[in-house]
Amino acid sequence: MNNKALIVTLASLVVIVLVVIGMYVACSNSEISLRNQAEAQQQNLTVVYDATWKIISQKADVSEKYADDFKEIYPQLMEGRYGNERCGALMSWITEHNPEFDTSLYQDVMRSIEAERTRFAREQGKLLDIKREHDNVRETLPGLLFVGSRSEIEVQLVTSAKTEEVFS
Repeated sequence: MNNKALIVTLASLVVIVLVVIGMYVACSNSEISLRNQAEAQQQNLTVVYDATWKIISQKADVSEKYADDFKEIYPQLMEGRYGNERCGALMSWITEHNPEFDTSLYQDVMRSIEAERTRFAREQGKLLDIKREHDNVRETLPGLLFVGSRSEIEVQLVTSAKTEEVFS
């Protein structure tokens, strides 16, 4: 009986040690995975911001070019139609269909700005969720016992000065 008790005790200790090692490995892997995911998401935010800036600036350049061209053409159109040869016929100018500046380009730029801001905010939200999960692994049991001493994930959020002012 003595040998059986010793075998059961040793087997129990081995199982406990294996469970503890398994918990350590699981918590450590989870922490490392979340840290890597946070770093990747932070880089993704850089890519999203860059794409956002390029989309908006390219569309804005198109609109600015269109507006500049229109500003150059419009006076020439008006000069040719209503110059001195027709004695500045104001009534003709009012009744005729005048060239109109197409504001749909600006509407397109505004839609792009709104969509890209929403996309960027969503990506920042994902980063905050990863940080929250990482903090939970570090600060709750059993992770607290195994990875609680590991450093917190630092995130960089892009917000406006107005938002910073309101929250301070």
